[in-house]
Amino acid sequence: MRNLVAILSIVLAFMACSTSSVKKLESSNNYSNDTIRIANDSLNYELIVFEPGFSSWIATQKPRGFYSQNYLEQKNWRFVVTYNNRVVSYPYSTTGLYPQKIDYEPTVNYGYEVNYLLYHYFLFFQEEYNQKLR
Repeated sequence: MRNLVAILSIVLAFMACSTSSVKKLESSNNYSNDTIRIANDSLNYELIVFEPGFSSWIATQKPRGFYSQNYLEQKNWRFVVTYNNRVVSYPYSTTGLYPQKIDYEPTVNYGYEVNYLLYHYFLFFQEEYNQKLR
């Protein structure tokens, strides 16, 4: 159930993205109760991760700025393609880990923070649930 909430939050955040205008991301990071929220003023896109243990796990990872935005975007696109394929593929679709497709467009500039957080969520997801997203 906790996976469903986290993944649904990611999916809803990317579905709310506006492709017509890209605005600079102003982050509001709230690292409390294992909830992380990244948003901009106009809420064109927002990413919220509700996953027990994620905030303490991400604190042990490479710092912001270690990866380039281009690197994160390329990795996220690969992860999203694999993830979305598993949403509709048996036996993955029956596990409950892949409840809904993620709407992530490689041509949209989501900003560094969103890409950083999404990338690390995918790493956490793979480690926590013993999944390989390639």
